[in-house]
Amino acid sequence: MAIESLVVFFPCSDIEKTLNFYTDTVGLKLAQSQGGGKAIILDTGCGLLGFCQYDDGRPIPSGELSPCVSFNCEDEEDVDRQFERLKSAGAEILQPPMRHAQFPVYSCFFRDPDGYKIEFQKILRE
Repeated sequence: MAIESLVVFFPCSDIEKTLNFYTDTVGLKLAQSQGGGKAIILDTGCGLLGFCQYDDGRPIPSGELSPCVSFNCEDEEDVDRQFERLKSAGAEILQPPMRHAQFPVYSCFFRDPDGYKIEFQKILRE
């Protein structure tokens, strides 16, 4: 088997809002637009992230049911920089940067326009 890359797609309610959030606020690059603009693939620099506006009424798993999209940072200072950058951009803050009691992680959390939880983290050594 020769897998070239991986894209995980999430449903979204408004592809333009999603595109603007992930390119303008988070800072990802648009790799490809598909389906007449109803699907986007974003380049994270180390993998691909996709969103699709299906328009068929399917639920979006947000809030407490939301999956967590974690962006791994170079160090704790970068987590702090990402926090300040997204905070300044008006992103909804769920948790400021902190070390977690359960996992060896330093991270902060935000919500995207559809309520998906996004995390900027540095995985620490135990």
